[in-house]
Amino acid sequence: MRRAITLSLENARLGLGPFGAVVTLGGRIVSEGQNGVTFLKDPTAHAEIVAIREACKVLDRFDLSGCEIYSSCEPCPMCLAAIYWARISKIFYAGSAADAAAVGFDDTKILEEVAKPVEAREIPMTQMLRESAVQAFEVWKTNPNKVEY
Repeated sequence: MRRAITLSLENARLGLGPFGAVVTLGGRIVSEGQNGVTFLKDPTAHAEIVAIREACKVLDRFDLSGCEIYSSCEPCPMCLAAIYWARISKIFYAGSAADAAAVGFDDTKILEEVAKPVEAREIPMTQMLRESAVQAFEVWKTNPNKVEY
């Protein structure tokens, strides 16, 4: 956790997002991440996402079962989803979502939007060509060479 906090402090001193994360396996650091949203011009470049991407490269796998993540702050909804998708076994965090919100990193709106029915969301969502799209699911379902995840 101290390393994740150090990464967040380094980034904050540079004027970048004040977040850091570390992925470990068996008590050893596999990867580190710092918030790179503004530097990389990538809204998905949160510290946890950066650390997860690097851990997958280092371990040469997309399933991070058995790994733990240490984050300088409670993961946002996007990062939490990525942690679940990566199947990380345990999350440790330092600062809270309320701490982040107090300095302008407030996830409340996202959480509220996700809870709404699709048709009630602020950003309009229109379903199109469903019949064509589900063909890929049928192909997937019957493909003996698929890689399950």
